[in-house]
Amino acid sequence: MEPSFSLKTLLTFSLFLFFITPQSSLALKLPFHPQDLLPLLPRQVSWPILNRLNGAVDLLPTFVGAASASNDTGDWKGACFYENRAWMEFHNKTGSEFGGGTLHLEVSEAHSWTCMDIYVFATPYHVTWDYYLLSREHTLEFKEWESKAEYEYVKNRGVSIFLMHAGMLGTLQALWDVFPLFTNTGWGESSNIGFLKKHMGATFEQRPQPWATNISVDDIHSGDFLVLSKIRGRWGGFETLEKWVSGAYAGHSAVCLRDSEGKLWVGESGNENEQGEDVIAVLPWDEWWEYELNKDNSNPHIALLPLHPDVRAKFNETAAWEYALSMNGRPYGYHNLIFSWIDTLDGNYPPPLDAHVVASFMTVWNHIQPEYAANMWNEALNKRLGTQGLDLPDILVEVEKRGSSFGKLLSIPEQDDWLYTDGKSTSCVAFVLEMYKEAGLFDPIASSVQVTEFTIKDAYTLRLFENNSSRLPKWCNDGDDVKLPFCQIKGKYRMELPEYNIMDPYPHMNERCPSLPPKYFRTKSC
Repeated sequence: MEPSFSLKTLLTFSLFLFFITPQSSLALKLPFHPQDLLPLLPRQVSWPILNRLNGAVDLLPTFVGAASASNDTGDWKGACFYENRAWMEFHNKTGSEFGGGTLHLEVSEAHSWTCMDIYVFATPYHVTWDYYLLSREHTLEFKEWESKAEYEYVKNRGVSIFLMHAGMLGTLQALWDVFPLFTNTGWGESSNIGFLKKHMGATFEQRPQPWATNISVDDIHSGDFLVLSKIRGRWGGFETLEKWVSGAYAGHSAVCLRDSEGKLWVGESGNENEQGEDVIAVLPWDEWWEYELNKDNSNPHIALLPLHPDVRAKFNETAAWEYALSMNGRPYGYHNLIFSWIDTLDGNYPPPLDAHVVASFMTVWNHIQPEYAANMWNEALNKRLGTQGLDLPDILVEVEKRGSSFGKLLSIPEQDDWLYTDGKSTSCVAFVLEMYKEAGLFDPIASSVQVTEFTIKDAYTLRLFENNSSRLPKWCNDGDDVKLPFCQIKGKYRMELPEYNIMDPYPHMNERCPSLPPKYFRTKSC
């Protein structure tokens, strides 16, 4: 049932006042805040306003402090309550070996009578949440600490507290915005495009048809780089978030190879096999291209980046093939996927992300899917600590014992020669660049370059590719009135690769680089 006419009128008038009144003039507490009651308005009125106020990024919690027995968190401003503080009280009400504790959270100065704040609370062993409507002291019980390690961790580091800044309605709206990113629908595609326009400044200009190029494979050579941008479905949503945090305008990559008989192949890390596993595969070009043209439902946009003739002359095809075949069939490089993005303590996390939020996210997944967590980050974190077999809670405790921080641990560079339980780990772009290393393209500094630290953006900014448009194949960008410096071979929208082909390789490249949206400025020689 929709609200009555009088309620609609009241809500609409209040919203009007809210949007035209300076925030500094709203010191007087209202009986309700217009934003709190937006869902009571007709959908055609409420949802556009909610879309303006909130977005998918509002799903991310913000770390506000850690409550321990030795000190409280200090004050912070919530989404609803403007004065908040928390502290921890240890007890042993259950008579257990390590006891438990009570977290006290005092909230006050609400901006309206109808708002609420939502919080997530986390230790390496527990994750829970709660919401608060009333100005008073609230408590959250931890009946028993799971182990001495958890007790010591909370005693020294406290219980981490995260605020959902958007509040209840904003969080629901953000969920509404995130959900379509992963759906294989026109709605999903529009949502991904909208997200990238809003958060990265992408343009998505439409190209003239045909949107797939009639390619002459004779013009494609070993080492030519393929970059893909998927904008719908499961992979579309994943790539959208990957692009946002890394600054890459493509989310997947592959490489071309010719065999001794002249047949063209594609090497790719992240190809789905018959068992549904993502693996490294070397496929005939015709098979790969047929799939991308007619079967890939993520609407991939694809560009071919031909190597510069001088670089191609250095490319050791025999060594490249030896590397490709040695990796064929191995698992996709999930172990180091996130570590190519995180290089610094605080220069790689788009707000409100930070190392605390990453640790909280990992802790949640460690409880939900421990095998997934072990594959994604546990082994890699053990490599950085010089330990073996520690799961995530033990890793966090070990970091605390060493007087370090989780942020520092995440920023330790990946090493190309690290061996995981399933062998060397290479994501899509690391697989291509490892091949380039084996083929001699990083000589004479190959031993001091860790390509597992490179994002896709880091790869296409390398000065390895053709810089003379007259040498590009005749069919390259055929029919498009905008002549790109590379060959877009598929896609409705014109692909953008900012800073394409401008940077010479150097030792320890991309090991300490910031990457904050929307400009993604990088420091010199990082």
